[in-house]
Amino acid sequence: MDMMEKIEELRRRREKVEQGGGELRIRAQHERGKLTARERIQLLLDEDTFVELNPFVEHRATHFGMDLVEAPGEGVVTGYGKIHGRLVYVFAQDFTVFGGALGEMHALKIARIMDLAAKNGAPIIGLNDSGGARIQEGVVSLDGYGHIFYRNAIYSGVIPQISVIMGPCAGGAVYSPAITDFVFMVEDTSQMFITGPKVIEAVTKEKISAEDLGGAKVHASVSGNVHFTAPTESDVLEQVRRLLSFLPQNNTENSPRVYCKEDDGWIEEIADAVPVEGTKVYDVHRLIELIVDNGDFMEVHEKFAKNIVIGFGRIAGHTVGIVANQPKFMAGVLDIDSSDKVSRFIRFCDCFNIPLITFVDVTGFLPGVNQEHRGIIRHGAKILYAYSEATVPKISVITRKAFGGAYVALNSKAIGADLVFAWPSAEIAVMGPDGAANIIFRREIEESENPEETRRAKIEEYKEKFANPYVAAAMGMVDDVIDPRETRQKLKSALEMLRNKRENRPPKKHGNIPL
Repeated sequence: MDMMEKIEELRRRREKVEQGGGELRIRAQHERGKLTARERIQLLLDEDTFVELNPFVEHRATHFGMDLVEAPGEGVVTGYGKIHGRLVYVFAQDFTVFGGALGEMHALKIARIMDLAAKNGAPIIGLNDSGGARIQEGVVSLDGYGHIFYRNAIYSGVIPQISVIMGPCAGGAVYSPAITDFVFMVEDTSQMFITGPKVIEAVTKEKISAEDLGGAKVHASVSGNVHFTAPTESDVLEQVRRLLSFLPQNNTENSPRVYCKEDDGWIEEIADAVPVEGTKVYDVHRLIELIVDNGDFMEVHEKFAKNIVIGFGRIAGHTVGIVANQPKFMAGVLDIDSSDKVSRFIRFCDCFNIPLITFVDVTGFLPGVNQEHRGIIRHGAKILYAYSEATVPKISVITRKAFGGAYVALNSKAIGADLVFAWPSAEIAVMGPDGAANIIFRREIEESENPEETRRAKIEEYKEKFANPYVAAAMGMVDDVIDPRETRQKLKSALEMLRNKRENRPPKKHGNIPL
C-alpha cells in the first residue's frame, strides 16, 4: 500500500467519524428540531477555527454485544477553536451515536480536553445532549462521570466553565453542569433532571411531563439551576459568545477591554430614573442601562429571584459585575433565592478579577415563618461572606433605602467596600422611619391627645435625624454624597483608581462558606 492509498484510507475513516451515527440518525436529530454536534460547534466558534482532537478513539466494551457495535467518535466531539479571536476548548456530545451516552472512552475524551483547557488557561464549553450513562459498560461509565466532576471542581475559579444543555441531561450527568459557572438551556428541546418522570411516578405516584419537570423555563425561573435560556439552538450559542466577550480567559488575566466612545460621564436622565419617595416602584434596569457603556447589560439569572438583578456590563470599556436591588419585585427585599443568586455571582466575579458595583435600595431581609424555617439566616450569611471574601474592587452606590442587616450585607464599608457613594435621596438607618418611630417614640405616641398626628411628626423627626446620607457620611461610612447625574463619572474615576488594587487574606486552605 503506497502513501496515497494510506491517505485515502485516512480520508474514509475521518469521513465515517464525521458522519456520526449515520444519515438516518442525523435526519432524526434534525426532525427533533436539534442540530448535530458538529453543526453546533460550527455555529459556536469563529468560522474555520475548529480543530478536532481524538476523533478515532474507540470504546473497549465487549459485554451485551458491544464488541459488534461501532461508535464513531465515541459519541462526543472534542477540540479547540476561537470565539471573538480568543482560544476556547469545547466538547459536544453526539446524540446520533448511542444517544450521546457516556462510556469510559467518551469520558476520557472530555477529561483530556478539560485538562488542556486548564493547562493553557482558556474557557471550556460543554454542549450536553446525552441519554446518560452507557449502561452496557457498567460501573466504568459512572467512573467516567467522576473524572469529569473532579475536574469541574478542581478547575473551578481557574478557567471559566460553561455548560449548554441542548437535549436530555439526566441522572449523574446533571452534576457536571451544576458545578460549572454558567448553564444555558434551549427552550422546549432540552431537559435536565436527576430522576425522570417515569421513575418519579413509580416511586411517588406523581405524574409530570419531562418539560414541566426539568425544562428550560422551570430551571430558569423556579429551581434557579439555569442562568440563560433561548428559544433556538443558534440563539443560545450566540448568547454563549456574548457572555465570553465579558470574561477573561482565566483567573490570572483581566477581561478584554472593548472600545467605548469617550464621554464626560454626566447623564441628565438619571435624576428621573429613581423616584425620591421610598414607596414608589421603579425598574432598576433603566438605571443600569444609563450607567453602563452603550446601555449594553447582559443580565444573569434574569427569570430567577427577580427581586435582585445581577449581570455584566462595561464602564469605560472594562467589564464590571453589577448587583442591584429591584424594587419592581417584592420591593427589592432579600430572600433565600436572591441571597443564593447574588452570592454565587459575587464569588464568580472575584475568581476572575471582575470589579463589583452594587446599587443599593433595600428595606431588609424578607420576614416570615417560611423564610426563617427554610434558613434565611444561613442563606443571607452567604452574601456577607461573599462580599467580605472578595478582593476585587468593590464599589457601592446607595440610591435610596439601605436599612438594617441588608445595608450591612450589600457591600457596606464595614465588610470591605473600597468606596461607598450615596445619592442625596439615600436613607441609611437601622430600620425604616415608620417602624423606628413606632418603637422609639411609642410611649409619647400612646400618651398623646392625637396619636396619629404625633406619630407622623415623630416619623418626620426620625427622617430628619437619620434617614439621610449625611449622618453616615459624617461617620465615614459613606465616602461621598454625589449628584445622581455624575454617578457614571464617579464610577469611571473610582474604577481607574482601583485598577491596581492589591489585597490579601490570611493564609488558609480555604474558608467555610455557610452553604
